[in-house]
Amino acid sequence: MKKRILYLILMLPLVMQGQVLRLDECRQMARQSNKQSEINREQVEAAKDLKRAAVANFFPKVSANGGYIWNEKNMSLLPSTLDTRLGTITAGQGVEWTNQQIASLLPTVSQQVGGLVAQGYEDLRNRLTLDIEHVVVGHVGVTQPIFVGGKVVNMYKIAKAGEHIAEMKAENDDADLMLKVDEAYWRVVSVQQKQHLAQQYYDLIKKVKDDVSALREEGLATAADELKVNMKLSEAEQKLGQAEDGLQLSRMALNQVCGLDLDYDIHVDSTGLYELLLIDDSAHYDIENAVAQRKEVQILEESERIAKSTVMLTASTLMPNIVANAGYLVSNPNLQDGFKNNFRGQFTAGVAVNIPIAHADDIYKVKAAKHEAKIVDLKLQQAKELLTLQTTQSRQKVSDAQRKLVRAQSACQHAQENLRLAEEAWKEGMLSSTELLGAQTAWMNAESDKLDAAIELRMAQSTLHKHIGAEI
Repeated sequence: MKKRILYLILMLPLVMQGQVLRLDECRQMARQSNKQSEINREQVEAAKDLKRAAVANFFPKVSANGGYIWNEKNMSLLPSTLDTRLGTITAGQGVEWTNQQIASLLPTVSQQVGGLVAQGYEDLRNRLTLDIEHVVVGHVGVTQPIFVGGKVVNMYKIAKAGEHIAEMKAENDDADLMLKVDEAYWRVVSVQQKQHLAQQYYDLIKKVKDDVSALREEGLATAADELKVNMKLSEAEQKLGQAEDGLQLSRMALNQVCGLDLDYDIHVDSTGLYELLLIDDSAHYDIENAVAQRKEVQILEESERIAKSTVMLTASTLMPNIVANAGYLVSNPNLQDGFKNNFRGQFTAGVAVNIPIAHADDIYKVKAAKHEAKIVDLKLQQAKELLTLQTTQSRQKVSDAQRKLVRAQSACQHAQENLRLAEEAWKEGMLSSTELLGAQTAWMNAESDKLDAAIELRMAQSTLHKHIGAEI
């Protein structure tokens, strides 16, 4: 964000001063200001973090747990009153003998014995009463998956493919953005040149109008001749106005894609507009290789890997799972010495095994995942066919545009020579105003056709370079 703000601060004064911008400068400004580019960068970072999380699943997980419980009452292993064959024993309250004869013959002995029995029972009950009013438990454990049916491995593969998809999507969106910048840039160049051409055409017609007006004063031209010239002049004024309006709108469109204010008076460099860039038939333009390098194809290939890993991940639910764990458990009251009110602990270790036996739903889920993988594979094959056709068409459009530009340049040369001869004949009085206007119109049309052919070639080249993944 800081780099972007700094770049815009440095570039805006140049734009505000009417600095002529090159195509690469407009591209850089678009990259710095485009929100989707920022979103893509964040998505790439998120995908990288997900891959790191998947890698972490290969390593043990360490966790600590603790808890506290308050109980209203303690837990006793003996009841407060115990029924026996001799009588009922109540802790601390004596014994109720069932044999009334013994109780009547030996009242003193029975009371003493009963008291001792009750006291002893009370002591025993107290010893077997667990102090659990306040319970504190803590545990630190380590868990390590040994074999989980390939879940960890396939989750890593899916995360890795997701990272590649995020990166390639960012690159593909950047290429789309660059193509959008190219379209806006060359549209400004086109309208800018057409405005200049319209101004030249207007000046030519204006000069003819002045000449015809002078000739009419001398009686060498008619009112009809002057009317024809005035109509052509009005037509030239209309074209000039349309070009000026179109230039304003095209500049606004370029400003928008570059992240500039719509009212900035942006100017573009049209140097080299009419240069021919011939197609290289080397391996760099090999159709099959170009299609293989297309981001759309690579994204589908990564999606195919994800689909295959998803099949394996789904199938892992039908396979045994083995997990090892170890830890240290501490509690108060402790579990090792009669629930005494102090902290004691112990180490634990073990292995857990889970073997699925009857999981019909998971079987059908695996079958569904296989169908999904097949769908992705079919989409990949379909995309390769369509992109092969698209790339071939792009190359053909460049070739057609080059031939069209060559023809337009030749026609423009003929039109210029014809206009030159017409102007000389007009000066010598050997040509009518109608014929001169016709030569000027033919020159105007030839120049416009040459400009359209040049812009068409530039756009065709930009599209081709995007399709083959090459820099312009």
